[in-house]
Amino acid sequence: MQAKHPSASKTVMTDMVLPSDTNPINNLFGGELLARMDRAACIAAERHSGQIVVTASVNHVHFRKAVPLGSVLTVEAKVSRAFGTSMEVFIDVWMEELNAPKEKVNEAIYTFVAVNKTGTPVAVPPITPETPLEQERYDGALRRRQLSLILAGKLKPDDATELKALFR
Repeated sequence: MQAKHPSASKTVMTDMVLPSDTNPINNLFGGELLARMDRAACIAAERHSGQIVVTASVNHVHFRKAVPLGSVLTVEAKVSRAFGTSMEVFIDVWMEELNAPKEKVNEAIYTFVAVNKTGTPVAVPPITPETPLEQERYDGALRRRQLSLILAGKLKPDDATELKALFR
């Protein structure tokens, strides 16, 4: 299986925040933003794997700033690393308001598993990072994965070599 460049699976979705997307103070519902990120990340993971994918976890979400009604929201999703049958997808969210510069308002990390039509996990190609940011996210993905596996009780802390290396 040949490694792919992360940009080959990059997904960019742009949409406007409408009244039905907002809470009583006219800011985007957090759940609406999570759904938009999930869709963009799903497309990126499917493009990378060439398979059906399912969301395995939402590993990290950081809401930096409220997104007001009428804003233009751009969700950028890119596979940062592949692990056998799973993929970490890093998501950056940008907001544009009328007459204001584009601003990063959110980031998140999702994990997807590639499956066949019967739901059985299938192998995915690895990622070959090329830019410094892609390399940074690729390197951090193994540490994030090990931490998630420890918290899920699927990995013993003593076996988390990448995490232990941070403290040496």
